[in-house]
Amino acid sequence: MTADFKRLFSATGWKTALLVLCAGAAAALSLPPVYAFPILPFALIVLYKTASQAPTMRWAALWGFLFGMGFHTAGLYWLTCAILTRVHEFWWVVPFAAPGVALIIAPLIAVPAVACRLVPSGWPRIFLFSAAWTLADMSRVFFFSGFPWNPLGSALEVPGFIGDVLIQPASIVGVNGLGLALVLASLALWHGRRAALVVCIGGVLWCSFGVWRLDHVRPEAVTNPYLVLVQGNVSEDDVLGRGDALHNFQSYLTQTTEGVQKALPQARAEGRSVVVVWPESAFPGILDEDELARRMISDAAQGAPVLVGSDRRADGHWYNSLEAVGAGGALEAIYDKSRLVPFGEYQPWIIPFNILPAVLTPGDGLKTWDLPHIGRVGPMVCYEIIFSGAVVAPGERPHWLVTISNDAWYGNSAGPRQHLATGRMRAVEEGLPVIFANNRGVSATYNAVGHEEKRTVWGREQTILQSISSPLPPTLFSRYSNVGVVIVSFFLISFSFLSKSRGVFKRDFP
Repeated sequence: MTADFKRLFSATGWKTALLVLCAGAAAALSLPPVYAFPILPFALIVLYKTASQAPTMRWAALWGFLFGMGFHTAGLYWLTCAILTRVHEFWWVVPFAAPGVALIIAPLIAVPAVACRLVPSGWPRIFLFSAAWTLADMSRVFFFSGFPWNPLGSALEVPGFIGDVLIQPASIVGVNGLGLALVLASLALWHGRRAALVVCIGGVLWCSFGVWRLDHVRPEAVTNPYLVLVQGNVSEDDVLGRGDALHNFQSYLTQTTEGVQKALPQARAEGRSVVVVWPESAFPGILDEDELARRMISDAAQGAPVLVGSDRRADGHWYNSLEAVGAGGALEAIYDKSRLVPFGEYQPWIIPFNILPAVLTPGDGLKTWDLPHIGRVGPMVCYEIIFSGAVVAPGERPHWLVTISNDAWYGNSAGPRQHLATGRMRAVEEGLPVIFANNRGVSATYNAVGHEEKRTVWGREQTILQSISSPLPPTLFSRYSNVGVVIVSFFLISFSFLSKSRGVFKRDFP
């Protein structure tokens, strides 16, 4: 490391500020859909060194905040697309969409930047920085209705077999545990040859576990239904304006009829029932109040159950719901979305004036349906799939998970791909197949080890036909959630302060 860079790390001018901001933005390239996680050691060392060498705690906090602004603004740039759907009303919000959200959560990255200075440099500081990063990032579930979007562990979800291998430890430690490992490894690589060798050995063991798990973990003896997933490709303007509602509804009915006709022979050959899934906002009216529409849906599906996204109203409240339509149009079950999107479905208190056309009411919480021809399924709507360790109703483990969404808000951007990646991670964590149905794309199916079985492209009418794979036995993570990661993080923090008082580590950071 040159003397110029060392001086830059300890400086307090605009050049250092720009360096940290750019390092944060570069770190966002590690996230889906780019997956450039090898960039993390270079990005994180900038934050680590500037925070460590800052003249005061305040300067360290500023560097952490700026890194967070770069990271979250770049990672959430696609939020601007949602504003553009109503740009004639909210044009003034366009420059503030992604930076505004980043402004709320960026201070969390100031926590490890400040905390690491409390212990000596070297391993104690690396441990404390990594643990503080993890705990601070996990705390995002407490902001408003929670916003744990883009956890660092999602950087390992690279497409294909390599990604399948890399994310298998999530069955033990979850996505937050993967993030902790990434931060530790990224900083340890700069701590000398021995540390780099340990990281390499750890990487080999990590991948060995992934390969072993993919080969040796066997599914339970459960036969899930045969899936007909319908992606209707309805634009957000049509969803909001209902201008072509009848045409869009008829399109969904036609796709359903064609899909079921193709699926029935294979389903019968395998001894499976057929289930049809429509995405969020698929039905343009209020489905539980429209018996005729439900009968039309059932007829199109030849009596097979259909899971449909629809708005719902009850007792003066509006809900975003997933409804199960059975034979003859009978309404067999309703799930109301319980985690609402801040600034999208409800208005947080920090905005003193109204900017939403309608405010939704949250449902009663997660459920597990056990229905004829569908089996035990955990229904979710859109945003709820992003919450690691909180996608299954306590004590009611399903045999598969389904989440419906409408990511047309975010255009053909990174947003739908990042959302989709959360479904893959939940499959590994819970050991359950995940069906991700999206209105305009991207829709996909994952088996219980997170392997992508089928996917659609964005912006096209498509139907996925396949047998839903069987679940695995409960994973360690599904039993204990994030408790293990929290314990390890507090252990690293305790060990760091123990080294400060007893001098456990002598070697300084090079």
